[in-house]
Amino acid sequence: MTRAAVVDSAAALGSGEGLDGLSIGRIASELGLSKSGVIGHFGSKENLQLAAVEAAAQRFRAEVWDPVAGEPAGLTRLRALMEAWLSYLEREVFPGGCFLTAAAVEFDDRPGAVRDAVAATWTLWLDVLEREAARAQAQEELASEISPRQIVLQLNAYVMAGNWNKQLFRQPEALTPSRVAIDRLLEMRPLPASRSSPP
Repeated sequence: MTRAAVVDSAAALGSGEGLDGLSIGRIASELGLSKSGVIGHFGSKENLQLAAVEAAAQRFRAEVWDPVAGEPAGLTRLRALMEAWLSYLEREVFPGGCFLTAAAVEFDDRPGAVRDAVAATWTLWLDVLEREAARAQAQEELASEISPRQIVLQLNAYVMAGNWNKQLFRQPEALTPSRVAIDRLLEMRPLPASRSSPP
């Protein structure tokens, strides 16, 4: 059994049961391994959690960023990224929903290496969205009355609300309102330049 299989199992379990619920014994039981076989790969529960976070981040990148990385920078790529993100949630890439969202909620008030890893992953992702929003504004594809950071705050809020509805209420169309809100936000166009009155 490879280390990758252990990490994949940890990420799948962590998405639904939380990272704190992960244990060497549970992973060993799931995969039919001895505890020593799992410990040999990681050495501690925290190292197992960190490996699961890294695996989830790589999976997110493969599912959301990689398929649209070649799109034109700016509004086109920002729209594609948002649709890929919503699709990632709809397809339930992880059995318990979005691993990184669950980990953020679980560890946002816990100091330590796992929280730092989750925060760093989210920072990278939000920075990607902010960069695309800024490019869209620079290319006059998107209104500049709202800062790129504010735009990303709203985009993230719309996705998080949809994910919450999907996971908590099991609503079949939980992400539809999120799509509508995202489309409306990204349809904002720059105001036409004001013309001075003739003398």
